[in-house]
Amino acid sequence: MTAGRGGHRDTADPDPGLARARTSLAWTRTAVSFAAVGGVLLKRDFIPGLIILATAPVVWQLGRLPYRRPGRLKLVTVTIVGVSLVALAVSFAT
Repeated sequence: MTAGRGGHRDTADPDPGLARARTSLAWTRTAVSFAAVGGVLLKRDFIPGLIILATAPVVWQLGRLPYRRPGRLKLVTVTIVGVSLVALAVSFAT
């Protein structure tokens, strides 16, 4: 064990560079973007805007899942494919 600043022992940083915090903020930013696009589209086309607006909480909740949860990668993949299919359907509907 080596002494760090002030004579304290260095401990392994469980989250170097605050990667989890940045990832959480990115998911939140993505959910806010979905809500904003859904809100703007809601004024023009009600149903597609409502669909996109409804995906915002799903995206936000997906970003709040525990990091080491079994099956998380599969859930993220299924959600991304689902949101992409909804976006494709909305683009053809408008």
